[in-house]
Amino acid sequence: MTKAEQTRQFIIEKTASIFNKKGYAGTSLSDITNATGLTKGSIYGNFLNKEEVGLAVFKYNTKELSKKTEAWISKKYNAYEKLIAFLDFYRNNWKYVSDNGGCPYLNSAAESDDVMPAMKVLVRSTFENWEDNISAIIDEGRTKGFFKNDISVVEYSKSFIMMIEGGILLAKISDDPADLHLMLDRIKKIIDEEIVK
Repeated sequence: MTKAEQTRQFIIEKTASIFNKKGYAGTSLSDITNATGLTKGSIYGNFLNKEEVGLAVFKYNTKELSKKTEAWISKKYNAYEKLIAFLDFYRNNWKYVSDNGGCPYLNSAAESDDVMPAMKVLVRSTFENWEDNISAIIDEGRTKGFFKNDISVVEYSKSFIMMIEGGILLAKISDDPADLHLMLDRIKKIIDEEIVK
């Protein structure tokens, strides 16, 4: 890694939770300089503008969350265990998600919808990847005979994402993970009653 790449990475890592908590519009240049100890000139020597910092931070935040989720799921051997592990990740890592400002997918989706077209494209792609990952697990379960063949993989994948994000949102607002757990329990019930053979 070159010195310039190291500096960029330093800026991204130091501002990751700030952007996730305050949002793109709420994060000021002084927030960035205070967090990094760098000058305005140094920030803009490494990034074209605040939007570029925000996009890099979103990629970093989502990659970190994705790595943690994948590590949690990779320990499981069959599709059912993987789906349940996916739920258990959010159940057991609520403090990590909450302390870092909530889900970066949801936070960025809400803010970028009409204001930041480039961020909207990134967020959409991230949700599509998440949907693809859940769909792959469900497809694996169907192929190996754990899950029913006549289910709509896309419908369940999208529904699970919406329920998890809604649960995270309510849990953040109420400062109570029970709201998230309610949704996770509901998803497990759907898996057990509608997806498993």
